[in-house]
Amino acid sequence: MTDSPTRILLADDHALVRRGVRLILDAEPDLTVVAEADDGAEAVARAREHRPDLAVLDIAMPRLTGLQAARELSRTCPETRILILTMYDNKQYFFEALGAGASGYVLKSVADRDLVEACRATMRGEPFLYPGAVDALIRDHLDRVREGGTGSSRTLTDREEEILKLVAEGHTSQQIADLLFISPKTVERHRANVLQKLGLKDRLELTRYAIRVGLIEP
Repeated sequence: MTDSPTRILLADDHALVRRGVRLILDAEPDLTVVAEADDGAEAVARAREHRPDLAVLDIAMPRLTGLQAARELSRTCPETRILILTMYDNKQYFFEALGAGASGYVLKSVADRDLVEACRATMRGEPFLYPGAVDALIRDHLDRVREGGTGSSRTLTDREEEILKLVAEGHTSQQIADLLFISPKTVERHRANVLQKLGLKDRLELTRYAIRVGLIEP
């Protein structure tokens, strides 16, 4: 067992990034990339097919973001550990990643330095946090202590967030229904709930909100 390399699923919607990251990982004798995906939904499907030891996910991907894919993998493939690899040095994304079940958060700008060790740490059951993330954790803890609270929960359900992303990407209700295997009426109901919860009026405002919170890229 100790001689078997860690089997990795790599998900990023930029083929050039995937190629570079794969070169870094496959150069190590204890790591091997067994599957790739170019969006979050495909990442979930590939994980179910290959049952990798570790999934390395980008955040900003079509159909499902890396964070949405991480939440789905945590539910359906709990044996697969999760590492977020992203260009965003962003406190919100960092805490969302932890909440989604990720064990680590690595910046693409230093992937050549940190990624291999992050993979190994994750497989040892240890968290891997870049220095800025450690500072964010400390500041967040101090803020919670001062406020005497635990912070607010996410406004939207996972399904509502999924539909919000697809609406913002320009999909019709029928297309979303086909993608998610639900009825168009159910899509419309979720969309109405999203609008009400967020206090928004139409698709344009939904799209602006989705860009602001990082569900889609501008």
